[in-house]
Amino acid sequence: MKHYTIPVFIPQLACPFQCVFCNQKKISGHIHIADTGEVKKTIELYLSGFKHKERHVEVGFFGGNFTGIPLAEQEKYLKAVQPYFEKGLVHGIRLSTRPDYINGKVLDLLSENNVTTVELGAQSLNDGVLKASFRGHTVRQVKEASEMILRKGMKLGLQMMIGLPEDTLEKSMETARKIKDFGATNTRIYPTLVIKDTALHVWYKQGRYKPLSLDEAVLWSKHLLLYFEKENINVIRMGLHPSEGLISGDELVDGPFHPSFRELVLTELWWDILKKLITGENRNFNLILKVPGRQVNYATGYGGKNKRRLLQHFKTLKILPSEHLTGRNFVAQTSL
Repeated sequence: MKHYTIPVFIPQLACPFQCVFCNQKKISGHIHIADTGEVKKTIELYLSGFKHKERHVEVGFFGGNFTGIPLAEQEKYLKAVQPYFEKGLVHGIRLSTRPDYINGKVLDLLSENNVTTVELGAQSLNDGVLKASFRGHTVRQVKEASEMILRKGMKLGLQMMIGLPEDTLEKSMETARKIKDFGATNTRIYPTLVIKDTALHVWYKQGRYKPLSLDEAVLWSKHLLLYFEKENINVIRMGLHPSEGLISGDELVDGPFHPSFRELVLTELWWDILKKLITGENRNFNLILKVPGRQVNYATGYGGKNKRRLLQHFKTLKILPSEHLTGRNFVAQTSL
């Protein structure tokens, strides 16, 4: 069954904080706030383009602090989706919000209107990093909000950022472990970027903040992804969505942005596996690699990076899909 999420963006709506990294209008590329009529148009537009008949469809309210808007406004947005449940066209709603804007009344409303997943922008589960980033909430508040969501029978997502002020790889791994301990079944990994007109932009110009390099962000994310996979936590996304301003560089000042960030991470994961094939005897051999079909691009590497690496040690190389392999398993065949 194919899974689809129909995104509805509500940038900057009801968020009382301006975190050091945040300028949501520029990050999301969506300055206009959708009204309920536009919500319906968005849903119908996406539904008309879905090709798979066997599908699970969610509507996702992203980009703002959804549960911070007045309850009546929340209800309007949620009610706009309900007719599509009745027709069997939509099967769930997910939304993103802050952990300090979760309470009993909010959760009652969400539960009554088919909200199935709540994603909390935790960003870090280290109090020192949260304080340095002006997040305005604590780790304890994330834990309490997570418990309330799970008790209500909803799925929990906890989003994280890497490379925030005072962050380290070990602190990010600590965040990952707490994401698991708090009961999340999904997460997103966002490398911190320096966006124009943010506090980080000022600190960057003053020399008070230096973002991760792209190689560092890929390395951190590789460790995090392996941990989350081991714990059966779905990593929905790695890297910020490539909005027009980020691709052109108009809004991005510095930081580890890449439009194919996830592919970079998976390229390095595969290289860690494939480099074990290299010995001092390889140069005269032809190599055929069979890998799972969905992994061919990642085994080959972004821009053919892993293929080029291997061809420095083998005479020829073919990477072929196999329907009999799963995960990151492979079969290697060599010949003279």
